[in-house]
Amino acid sequence: MQRGVRVGAVVVLGLVGFLVVGSQLSSDHPGGGVLVVGLLVGGGIAAAGWWFRRKRQEQLAAWALATGWAYAPRDPGLGLAQLHTARPFGQGHSRTTSDVLTGTYDGLPAVSFTYEWTTGSGDEKRTYQVHVVGLALPAFLPTLDVTPEGFGARVAKAFGARDLQLESAAFNDAYRVDAPDARTAHAILHPRTLERLLQADALGTSWRIEGTWLLSWETGTTDTTRIAPRLGVLSAVVRGVPRHVWQDHGYDPATDGPPGDRARRWAPWGAPTG
Repeated sequence: MQRGVRVGAVVVLGLVGFLVVGSQLSSDHPGGGVLVVGLLVGGGIAAAGWWFRRKRQEQLAAWALATGWAYAPRDPGLGLAQLHTARPFGQGHSRTTSDVLTGTYDGLPAVSFTYEWTTGSGDEKRTYQVHVVGLALPAFLPTLDVTPEGFGARVAKAFGARDLQLESAAFNDAYRVDAPDARTAHAILHPRTLERLLQADALGTSWRIEGTWLLSWETGTTDTTRIAPRLGVLSAVVRGVPRHVWQDHGYDPATDGPPGDRARRWAPWGAPTG
């Protein structure tokens, strides 16, 4: 911490020095001084950005160490930007992942990362970031997309998007469900799981099962205080999947080993699983 304060002080003093020198040059040589000031301020901003990014990485690494997870500034070869094909994935260009945290949650292989993409160019260029958390699944499951009802969902349905209706009117009012395999979706979203998803900590959560991953996303960069609460919702969904659904897709949880052993076998990374 003291080292971080010292580095921060150096950055601030450097910026002050840049401005003082630039101001002097500007008074002596008005034309060239403006250019120098611009270059110096730009360099100072870049240096400050580097410092804050470095501190952010140190904080995330410390969080990972304290929780028994592993941290990587960038995707360590897991193909995180291609885990799913639907939103927020597969949009725009310049897709990147950063601040990757891997470990276990409730005995399940878990991941957290920031996903970023860009749309447009020039004056129309926009960059977006979402904080993604997810659980690796032991078997491939049909796609099941659950998102909160809202303006976007209403527009999608107006253009013919699916909205599977379930046994709970409250759930139907709160969420839109898109599932090509309605039978499996009904089996996964049984009354106990619907009740869990209507609890305060789950309301408003977007999540999707696609292939061997259950992912959730929300706007912004990685927030470690949000990892456990969101994974708690996802874990409830996984734990609620009926045995016959797993069996239909080549996996039987009753014949698997202890949770820790399962997590090590499912985990698609070589880092410690906690």
